[in-house]
Amino acid sequence: MSWTGRVALVLASSTGGVGQHVVSLAGGLTGAGCTVTVCGPAATQEHFDFTRRGAAFVPVEVPASPQPGDARAVSALRRALTAAEPDIIHAHGLRAGFVAGLARQRRPLVVTWHNVLLARGVRAPALRMVERIVARSADVTLGASADLVERARRLGARDARLSPVAAPELPPPHRQPAAVRAEFGVPAGVPLVLSVGRLHPQKGYDTLIAAAARWRHLDPAPVVLIAGSGPAYMNLAARISDAHAPVQLLGHRTDVADLLAAADLAVVSSVWEARQLFAQEALRVGAPLVATAVGGLPELVGDAAVLIPPQDVDALDEAVRAMLADPARRAEYAARGPARAAAWPSEADMVADVRAVYHDLVPATTGHG
Repeated sequence: MSWTGRVALVLASSTGGVGQHVVSLAGGLTGAGCTVTVCGPAATQEHFDFTRRGAAFVPVEVPASPQPGDARAVSALRRALTAAEPDIIHAHGLRAGFVAGLARQRRPLVVTWHNVLLARGVRAPALRMVERIVARSADVTLGASADLVERARRLGARDARLSPVAAPELPPPHRQPAAVRAEFGVPAGVPLVLSVGRLHPQKGYDTLIAAAARWRHLDPAPVVLIAGSGPAYMNLAARISDAHAPVQLLGHRTDVADLLAAADLAVVSSVWEARQLFAQEALRVGAPLVATAVGGLPELVGDAAVLIPPQDVDALDEAVRAMLADPARRAEYAARGPARAAAWPSEADMVADVRAVYHDLVPATTGHG
């Protein structure tokens, strides 16, 4: 695909997979000769540094939920789009898609859906209205998993397509497993269980903590490390303390490759996921994985992970105990992971697919080279 036009990538607040996907996409597009402008909260640039991948960055403070600040975000984005003159606007997530839809001024709009709405209570009606508006306003809707594509179609999307998000390849580990274990006070022979993700109710860490509290009576008792930052930190820290669970919250980490190399088992306890980046990372490097059978995870992992129901403490407890007690079974799943991952689309495949979508909307001959 030879499309090399101008693209504006728009995102709302992110410290996790959405931001990482935009980094990956921005790098792939600029490497292919496209001109890329990323528009989003200033904190996203500080966290992900889109400019190191060759993109320009314009701060646009997209609120995390519908509010009067949307009007300011629409005005700021409209100014950024007027200056950048993109051929295509590609928004990531419903909040970014909503603001981009209001600011687009007749430009083609692509929206990638990364997450399902899990909101309850007073915010739910407003968010569901936003979801419907975004589905109907986009020229093309890309879903990170099949269930998102189907939901967008039910809500009125004109053209909804599956667009799997590829996790970037992890670098090789820089430290030996013994050094990583020493950092967290985990002696040799003590099982190390790892989970990585944003500290948010979607990730189901309350279930993992409840299960881990039961493991403190095992001999030796496993240690659980949770790497990531987010709004649920204080709540999770209180749960860990109240349950006397052998769990450590590590905050944001840039050494996931080192953590995985030291781990005996990886766990994804989420209530919902599309193609979670940590699940991809774990299988690629051969870390045995226990994951919830939600969203796009079953289609992602196939038989290369142990799948359990979400929010089921007993199921998670039993699955982890069984894996830790059976080294041969862990070795079997460690071998299955890389074999499964070899069939996934690569970052280059992902970028090529997105450029094909852009070409459908704005043929290469009309793009800016």
